Amino acid sequence: MTTTSSNPTTLPGAPPVVDLATWQAARDELLVREKAHTREGDALAAARRRLPMVELDGTVEVVGPDGPVPFLDLFQGRDELVVYKHMWFDGAPHQGQCEGCTTTAWHLKDAVYLNARGVSFAVLTTGPWDEVAPYVEFMGYTQPWYSVRGVEEPVGGNMGFITCFLRDGDRVFLTYSTTGRGNEPVNGSMSLLDMTPHGRGETWEDKPEGRPEGRPACWSWRSDADGNATWGPASRPVPQWTRPGATPVESLGRNGHHH
Repeated sequence: MTTTSSNPTTLPGAPPVVDLATWQAARDELLVREKAHTREGDALAAARRRLPMVELDGTVEVVGPDGPVPFLDLFQGRDELVVYKHMWFDGAPHQGQCEGCTTTAWHLKDAVYLNARGVSFAVLTTGPWDEVAPYVEFMGYTQPWYSVRGVEEPVGGNMGFITCFLRDGDRVFLTYSTTGRGNEPVNGSMSLLDMTPHGRGETWEDKPEGRPEGRPACWSWRSDADGNATWGPASRPVPQWTRPGATPVESLGRNGHHH
């Protein structure tokens, strides 16, 4: 049995404490808005499926672990392909690559469920392959990566987006691409944080009065060996610390590469 507390918690900006029936009434009211949001999302997805498409040259070459291959190979014989375009900073240490792209790529390390629905997945980046390959090894990524350096849009070009392609034999078509925050569906951690009372802990969020001040986006996604949020020569993307066989801090050079 739950009871209403007349004493607020000591947590700054915490929600009011009420009984279960009061909570359920507020939850039901919010559910109406959530269901409307879900139905609008379904309608948007239906509209995406009806977008026109653009044919492109599927023989354009991208560079992967086996050298240059035609873009058509990324479909792996399937009819559909989803790619994540990972931003790249030339010459940056591993921990200096894009924080948002790092987390997005991490959240889809295995595409077996996409594959089961006839969809292949790959990560593209404008970084030179000789820099990309050690980064992929350092991070422990398991999905296929390719360099599209010097390749024109829509295969190359601007990075930081999810882009979808359709194949008809040897013909390839661009069907959809995200902009801005359109990448968030891949990052399940964002959706879960949005369900919590503290949210993402970022500066732009609408927070209740008294809630601790937010931090810049991605602020907690680099840490030291003890898990303290930081950016510096000894920091790394958070999940990389727990990866089996990850290189200890002391054996990383100034630029973060293996020695």
